[in-house]
Amino acid sequence: MDLTAPAPARASRHLRLDTLVRLRWLAIAGQSVAVAGVHFGLGFLLPFGWCFGVIAISAWLNIALRVRFPLSHRLKDGPATALLAFDIVQLAALLYMTGGLQNPFALLFLAPVLISATALPPQRTLALGLLAAALATLLSRFHLPLPWAGPDRPVLPFYYQLGNWVALVLGLAFTGIYAWRVAKEARDLSDALAATELVLAREQHLSQLDGLAAAAAHELGTPLGTIALVARELTRLAPSEGEMAEDIALLREQVERCRGILAKLSSLQDEDAGPLDQLTLRLLIEEAAGPQRPFGVPFEISMRGEKPEPVCRRNPGMIYGLGNIVDNAVDFARSTVSIQAGWSSSQVTLTIADDGPGFPPDVLMRAGEPYLSRGSAENRAGGGLGLGLFIAKTLLERGGASLEFSNRPAPDSGASIRIVWPREVFEADLPVIGGTESASSALHERG
Repeated sequence: MDLTAPAPARASRHLRLDTLVRLRWLAIAGQSVAVAGVHFGLGFLLPFGWCFGVIAISAWLNIALRVRFPLSHRLKDGPATALLAFDIVQLAALLYMTGGLQNPFALLFLAPVLISATALPPQRTLALGLLAAALATLLSRFHLPLPWAGPDRPVLPFYYQLGNWVALVLGLAFTGIYAWRVAKEARDLSDALAATELVLAREQHLSQLDGLAAAAAHELGTPLGTIALVARELTRLAPSEGEMAEDIALLREQVERCRGILAKLSSLQDEDAGPLDQLTLRLLIEEAAGPQRPFGVPFEISMRGEKPEPVCRRNPGMIYGLGNIVDNAVDFARSTVSIQAGWSSSQVTLTIADDGPGFPPDVLMRAGEPYLSRGSAENRAGGGLGLGLFIAKTLLERGGASLEFSNRPAPDSGASIRIVWPREVFEADLPVIGGTESASSALHERG
């Protein structure tokens, strides 16, 4: 099962612009207090106007971002990296005018890298860390004197300055890696919780369908018996030939089909494994596609792979799932349905495609969700509830398969569903899936 986070979850990981703006306002306030306190409070000499000019640039950027974007705007990786790089360069400019690495506030180089490590990919954090390390290296050699009172300014020993540089670089590396690991664990936990919620939601939908199927199976027996009795009476009274006779024959055929579905529904859980419970891949395809052949849409079946052909255990859930996908393809096909099977030593692949209009773009992005339909069926009367692909996807994924929904590339048209099993899972001695899966699938087929 594909447990990757959906697009909204991935977008929620991006940095909020409001977060960076608020942090920068905090930095602007701290820088202003520090510069004013050193200049006016301590009476130390420093380029006061230039320092406040650099701080003003940061403030103007914040104002421009507030005007241009809403508070809820989330930054993509590129813009977020650029803003954090600006913060590093702005801090380096202030440090250049106030003593370079001799200034104890050089430790603030860690802040933008730490923020990047918690929210951006490792490559971008590494780039910001290298930028901070490079600027720190330049500041160790090129900077204005450290602000001090009186004519005799202290000169810190070279090895002390070298120690500051080493400590800063090691701090960048350690805090960056540590913050990234902690944030990654939090993101992995969030993804796992999101995937669990998705599975539970799908299980809830399927459980609801199971209850509906049980109720429908209980209630359908008597009406089907009445319909069958009326159909027999009509056969006796109607002419033996003609359009009416054909319609009555079709009615009786569909009644028997419904009875067969109800019989399967009541007996699936009691079936014991036997010598005929092993299916080759071709027989699996034939059993899934067989009920759809009477509807007049031809099938093109192709098998590709080296001997031996994969063999699986007869699994009602798998057969119903494949049958629902084939049924969906028949509903929308204009002239033919293509079933391509392939296998290798590592996986088994089945691709079911039709030559119809294909998935609409809005449906393709959410294919496999419950109550989502491609549209009204063109080849049969009535419309579906949008449960066929949901049931098929759930049953097949429970059996270890993964599904990919797509449209056929031009110039061909139509929808394509690719199903992939690891071969060892396909050929494993899996238990028969009954109960919820079979009941839900039977209900869909009756619908």
